[in-house]
Amino acid sequence: MLLTVDVGNTQTVLGLFVPGDGPAGSGTELLHTWRVATVSSRTADELALQLAELLGMHGLKVATAVSGVAVASVVPRLRSALREMTDSWYQVPTVIVEPGVRTGMPILYDNPREVGADRIADAVAAFERYGGPTIVVDFGTATTFEVVSARGEYLGGVILPGVEISMEALFARAALLPRVELVEPASVLAKSTVESVQAGAIYGFAAQVDGICRRLKAEVGPATVVATGGLAGLIGPVSEAVDHHEPWLTLDGLRLIFGRNRPG
Repeated sequence: MLLTVDVGNTQTVLGLFVPGDGPAGSGTELLHTWRVATVSSRTADELALQLAELLGMHGLKVATAVSGVAVASVVPRLRSALREMTDSWYQVPTVIVEPGVRTGMPILYDNPREVGADRIADAVAAFERYGGPTIVVDFGTATTFEVVSARGEYLGGVILPGVEISMEALFARAALLPRVELVEPASVLAKSTVESVQAGAIYGFAAQVDGICRRLKAEVGPATVVATGGLAGLIGPVSEAVDHHEPWLTLDGLRLIFGRNRPG
């Protein structure tokens, strides 16, 4: 099976694809997913132990379950540790999304090396599923927007502070505001401080998404908007711009990129 690993600044998401009709045995069905905290100081051995424990929860062993690994990491230290882990412990075909890896998508950035591996994986998966023009909104540590043309070219995007770090900044600077659970309130017109904060977070970030998508569409024309990332299920449903919610889009992009870089 193919193990896909998306290392973000805050969380790491892993997925296991079963063998199927995907290119070069990359699999097509996502069997298991896990979401863990990103700890940049972890060593290759610690990462191997963590993965063995996650697989063990489902009665699987690394030696028999993992036949390939695909990695996207925005944390350079962990990218190196994962490379060392696969070399030392697994010795299976491994694709790490970085300059020189075939993605099947032209990157029309001024400096293509600046584009995060997760952003490329998102764009590849979204175009494979919906064609283009497509806009991907990824709710991670940062909220990112990726724009793909009708011809499957990565045109660029937008980066802004993510939902959780924006809320952390608010609570740190406003002493009287309580920390609240991020859930949709009964109404945008709130009657309590807790619901006021919730309304501002949920509807405010949704309006942010709607506004940026509107401006992007003014430049590229009508486009399908796909939401992914940890908070996509919360913000996406109240956004007027989002057409589809794909929680594991990045993992699917890694699956596709793995297939494009393996023989056969």
